[in-house]
Amino acid sequence: MDIFTKCQNYTAARDAQASGLYPYFIPLAESEGTVAEYKGKSLIMCGSNNYLGLTTHPEVQEAAREAISRFGTSCTGSRFLNGTLELHERLENELADWIQKEKVLVFSTGMQVNLGTISSLVGRNEYIILDREDHASIVDGARLSYGDMIRYRHNDMEDLESKLSRLQADRGKLLVVDGLFSMEGDIARLPEIVPLCKQFGVRLMVDDAHAVGVLGGGRGTAAHFGLTDEVDLIMGTFSKSFASIGGYLAGDAEVIDYVKHNARSLIFSASIPGPNAAAVLAALDIMQREPERIERVNKIADRMRKEYKNLGFDIGYSETPVIPIIIGDDLLTLQTWKNLFENGVFVNPVLSPATPPGRQLLRTSYMSTHTDEQLDQVLVIFEKVGKELGLIQ
Repeated sequence: MDIFTKCQNYTAARDAQASGLYPYFIPLAESEGTVAEYKGKSLIMCGSNNYLGLTTHPEVQEAAREAISRFGTSCTGSRFLNGTLELHERLENELADWIQKEKVLVFSTGMQVNLGTISSLVGRNEYIILDREDHASIVDGARLSYGDMIRYRHNDMEDLESKLSRLQADRGKLLVVDGLFSMEGDIARLPEIVPLCKQFGVRLMVDDAHAVGVLGGGRGTAAHFGLTDEVDLIMGTFSKSFASIGGYLAGDAEVIDYVKHNARSLIFSASIPGPNAAAVLAALDIMQREPERIERVNKIADRMRKEYKNLGFDIGYSETPVIPIIIGDDLLTLQTWKNLFENGVFVNPVLSPATPPGRQLLRTSYMSTHTDEQLDQVLVIFEKVGKELGLIQ
């Protein structure tokens, strides 16, 4: 059997392209944050994770330019060898102060944080416990570990307690959960998860990829609940509110030191270039200096959730600037995406198996830099398309 047979038989993408309902790999000519351009047409961007609108901030751009002049465009090596700059260590120290953890370790991407951290900490005869809606990077990190993977129903504390109660007490345990779930915009129930972890001897890691810059005054989910000291590890990414690329892990110094010397995704990947690290430092400074950006994005989220509900759309359990429009059918989700796109709104369709059957959705997300006029226009277009396709009355 030729290993490429599966490739030759794969037609799903080509079929979708032929039908005009292919929503992926759209080459944008430019993006100025809230507006993107595709083939000369402007679209209001409601599908970005640029929550604080910092990717085009002049200070962030200037910091990156200055770092290019000093450090060049690449470190040409891993953090482990020649790829650590003073800039990386400065970033780690400032992030540790911001997140209020003892030490921080910077990785090349958020995906690599989860792959390296989970696979290095969880070994044979140990448990890795996940929410069923955890991000794919968490699941893949668990698969790379040699531990036994246990998954509980999404945000279901009874199911979590039941599963934890059946685990062997003398085996190591790590629970990893998204702080802000990236598809449906709800928040992990940390006030209930923390005491369960303590009761059953489980260490807790929170993935704050989408929560940093949004929850807890920008510090993330644990800060949102006043539980920073009770959460063992906090990870995050730079590709969202921090307007760059990369990721970090925050926790006690001895744990960070262990991961630093054992995470294969860190040791065997080139480090983030100086310009990217400088951009994060500039974004962090703005985040601290301008808390009104965090307030604004949450105010926008409150408004949009209310407006979508009033129009008759199902937005699930969203509590954040990630607001799903739940449609429940693959084809109808793609058709709705296309109609919105053609009318000037960019959103992200999410189909099975990325979301459970019956929960196919359009993922919308918002930035502090969206204007009220842009949001008004988005709502008018959603109402028009929703009525055309029978999603709302």
